[in-house]
Amino acid sequence: MSMSNALENALLLLIFNATAWANYADNAASSPQTNIHVAAHTADPGEAGDMTTSESAYTSYARVNVARTSGGWTVTANSVSPFANIDFPAGTGGSGTISHFSTGKTGGGATAILFSGTVTPNIVSGNGVTPRLTTATAITLD
Repeated sequence: MSMSNALENALLLLIFNATAWANYADNAASSPQTNIHVAAHTADPGEAGDMTTSESAYTSYARVNVARTSGGWTVTANSVSPFANIDFPAGTGGSGTISHFSTGKTGGGATAILFSGTVTPNIVSGNGVTPRLTTATAITLD
């Protein structure tokens, strides 16, 4: 079964830009999420994983908050990408290969993944390296 393009785009706008979907869904009025966490992973966290599954652990690593607005994410043609590059903290030690990323609610820990995908090319993290997801990084529903 397939979703229509209109549904795919409406869902992405609701999740990433907090844009109400008329007559179906509104952004939470009392305490809406204002950011989306982005995590880096050294392997595919899979559909049953959470944001801690295979999460990168180089020294100084931390998840990055991206505003849940059109200034944080660009949604167009059933696809979403960061409005600007997403830079993780520069490594001060350790190493690893970042092959995947995920998005989820803020709050830390074993947060449920909303969407995940591959990082191409992979990023070798370590001392002095600033892992970056560019604006070409995209999540596409189809």
